[in-house]
Formats: sequence, structure tokens, C-alpha cells
Amino acid sequence: MTAENGVQDDRIIRESGTEARIATIIAPVLRAMQYRLVRVRLTGQNGLTLQIMAEREDGTMTVEDCEEVSRAVSPALDVDDPIDKAYHLEVSSPGIDRPLVRKSDFATWKGHLVKVDTSVLVADRKRFRGRIEEADEDGIVIARDQPAYGDEPTARIPFETIAEARLILTDDLVRDALSKDNRARKEARRRQSEADQDNETEE
Repeated sequence: MTAENGVQDDRIIRESGTEARIATIIAPVLRAMQYRLVRVRLTGQNGLTLQIMAEREDGTMTVEDCEEVSRAVSPALDVDDPIDKAYHLEVSSPGIDRPLVRKSDFATWKGHLVKVDTSVLVADRKRFRGRIEEADEDGIVIARDQPAYGDEPTARIPFETIAEARLILTDDLVRDALSKDNRARKEARRRQSEADQDNETEE
């Protein structure tokens, strides 16, 4: 999938209208910094708030990272000026009960509980809640959480029909998220240590 400016965008859930224009402006800025865009939202909170959700390629996002992203995207937004009124910029991490916006997100969090809203009827409904059983190139299979009488125990949802998806906070999710975060941080420290050693060798 390609954005308007030709930058590759692998998200399956995309913004529209002004939010899409903002995403097009900031996505290449984030990519150059080795971050990836998760979501853009404009809300009426505190007057008008522009919420940018981002993360590093390894899934981590610290407070310092949020500040770095904020400093980088502000000038780009000032130049293109996609919002015609004053707004407050808020940069955040996806959090543990994160939105799932890429095909890879669903594969990464396989086995966890998720809420999915679809844009069209799928198996006679538009809202699903269940555990991700499968995730392939075309869609996901979820095992329904407490299915109603007569409902199939599982449902296959094509990616092209998904309007919104989010993980549901559970103890298992917290443990898994913390474990993934710890591994990512250890790997980041290892890479930084190797880079520092290379720099010392060059000097």
C-alpha cells in the first residue's frame, strides 16, 4: 500500500480526510527517524488535540522518544499547515491495549483477546470480540468470547473489512507485552553497545 507521496505504508487501517493528510506529512519524517506511525486522531479534547501514536520498529516507545517525535513533526506540520485552527499536539506510545493497524500486528499478538469493528457485515455482524487464532495474508480467524446461542465458535474476518481493532487488557496481555518490551530493550542496548564499540575502534 502506498501513501499519496509515494511512501510505502503497510497499515491496513488508514486515516481519512484531514487525518489522512496529516499521516502523509508525518509518516516519512517518522520513517527517517526509524519510527513508524500507528495512528493519527483529531479530537475535541482540550479545544482541538492532534494525537499521534507512534513506536520504534521493535515496538518500544519511551517518553524521550515521544518528545523527539514531537520536536521532529512540529516543523513539518507548520510548513504544510493541514489544520486551519489552533491545536494541541500530543505524541504517545500505542500502550498495552493497543490498536492493531498492520497485518503483522495481528500475527504478533496471536492468542490474545481483541475487539474488532468491521465496515460491512461479516457473518451477520459488525462487532466481534475474541482471541486471535490465525492471522495470514488475507485476514484473521478469531475464537469468539462467549458466543451467543447459534453463533459459530469462530469467525474469519478479511483484513479489507476491518475498520478498527484493539487489544483488550488482560493479565496475559500485560505479561506478554512486558516480556516483549524487555526483550526489545535488551536488543536495543546490545545494538547501541556494538555501535559504541565500532565508534571507539574507528577513533
